[in-house]
Amino acid sequence: MTFLMNVLTRFGVMGVAALLIGAGGTTMELKSQAFQAGNMIPPKYTCDGQDISPPLSWTDPPAGTVSFALISDDPDAPMGTWVHWVMWNIPASSRAFDENFPKTASLPNGTQQGTTDFHRVGYGGPCPPSGIHRYYFKLYALDTTMGLPSSATKKDLEQAMQGHIVAQAELMGTYRRR
Repeated sequence: MTFLMNVLTRFGVMGVAALLIGAGGTTMELKSQAFQAGNMIPPKYTCDGQDISPPLSWTDPPAGTVSFALISDDPDAPMGTWVHWVMWNIPASSRAFDENFPKTASLPNGTQQGTTDFHRVGYGGPCPPSGIHRYYFKLYALDTTMGLPSSATKKDLEQAMQGHIVAQAELMGTYRRR
């Protein structure tokens, strides 16, 4: 896997290849109707627009997937990686989110959202202070659900997911304020 990622990165295909292989060779793909992998995220989904979440969809979770988790972050933030979205207990039957996902801690289907670096629950869009930043949306197929409070952070979720990730997919978009 590391070799494949190095090759993709070296040849500039990382943004296009939003695929990661899961257990048993199953491949999940994460994409958005709002932007292509490696391209600019439209202002509508940023602090310069409506600051609503973009639509996301995914395919082919491996057998044994009980739930999904999603983390979105910006590794180019000046003070270290900035967390824009934290979600878990997304039902295994889910394959998409429409844009403008509700900014509530708990949804009727069991999905939970945690606290971002904006100190609130729900999606917070790109708002870089300067330059082009990369924004990663990382989807994890899990073999369990997470028993975390809504105050949980990315770090809490990552710790809880250890040993439970059966596949993952990644989508990267960029943004620069005008």
